[in-house]
Amino acid sequence: MELCVASDLLCNSKLLDIVEKVNNGERLNFDDGIRLMTSNELLVIGYMADMVRKRKNGDYAYFIVNRHINHTNVCDNLCNLCAFGKKPDDPAAYTMTLEEIEAKASAVRGQDISELHIVGGLNPELKLSYFEEMLRRVRRVLPGTIIQAFTAVEIDYFAKTENIPIEKVIRRLMDAGLDSLPGGGAEIFSQRVREKICEKKISGERWLEVHEAAHKAGIQTNATMLYGHIETAEERIDHLLRLRELQDRTGGFLAFIPLAFHQKNTALEEMNLSRTTGYDDLKVLAVARLMLDNFDHIKAYWIMIGPKLAQVSLAFGVDDIDGTVVEEQITHAAGADSGQALTKKELVRMIKAAGRIPAERDTLYKILEEGF
Repeated sequence: MELCVASDLLCNSKLLDIVEKVNNGERLNFDDGIRLMTSNELLVIGYMADMVRKRKNGDYAYFIVNRHINHTNVCDNLCNLCAFGKKPDDPAAYTMTLEEIEAKASAVRGQDISELHIVGGLNPELKLSYFEEMLRRVRRVLPGTIIQAFTAVEIDYFAKTENIPIEKVIRRLMDAGLDSLPGGGAEIFSQRVREKICEKKISGERWLEVHEAAHKAGIQTNATMLYGHIETAEERIDHLLRLRELQDRTGGFLAFIPLAFHQKNTALEEMNLSRTTGYDDLKVLAVARLMLDNFDHIKAYWIMIGPKLAQVSLAFGVDDIDGTVVEEQITHAAGADSGQALTKKELVRMIKAAGRIPAERDTLYKILEEGF
């Protein structure tokens, strides 16, 4: 067999039939996904994922110059998985005024920020009009910047507090300046898991409904999966396939971002869960690249796994290492030990050292600058 001649590693692999499917561009099924997710043949899985990456994106590795704003940590849900959310009377609780948010946006004017990423807690004191005005102010200050804001969980909450359909919420926010939705809040779609780690959060089905509504309204979005807690391999693959099914229908997802769970300061800390290993992280990223054949981009969020492993992941199916970020609070509240920001120069150096072509992009993957 030709593949065996090319590599003893592949020749001796128990995954050779899947290698052949990937080589032929065939779609992988649930059973294939389980075999990949439970296999210890990381180099073979990485080989396949890298094949798909190159087929889709050549040697480009994307990054973005962006800024995060987490406008409030007051939250009705207070999920077990979260270290960020606070009760209103907690001494650490905060809610930014519109003036404070506008000032944060003004502070990065002239810095070529292409994306402002805004997410926060479910604060019952904040009405939809607050978010509309927030978007208008940010748009005035940063007219050329794409605003990616509000998870599906937040969109659903706005709809409930205003007693209007999610479609109307999305339209009102779009009219105020919203360009894209982030992928947060997906966690794991399994209801078994959600009842234990985020029982008050919307269901996986509702998360998918919100993103489908956004896609139908003309908004492209991201998708995530939180892994490394109590989920099974089967639940991971089910999550990926449900995303793939929606992408088949709408084509509205831009990128998939696996998120490694951090337990520090969360209600799950007492379970003493082991933090994901680099082996786990690379395998999840690679398997996602193989299963999500209709997603153009797989992103390694360096805030979660660290910049060094994000760099290595460029050889395991990843084509995007996120961006400069600046002032992310949600993951750091749960014990992330990565820095708060990377410079554009640092991102370019990381990508070039990995043998890829650095490509600065906007939220919609329009290349703004390349090569460097």
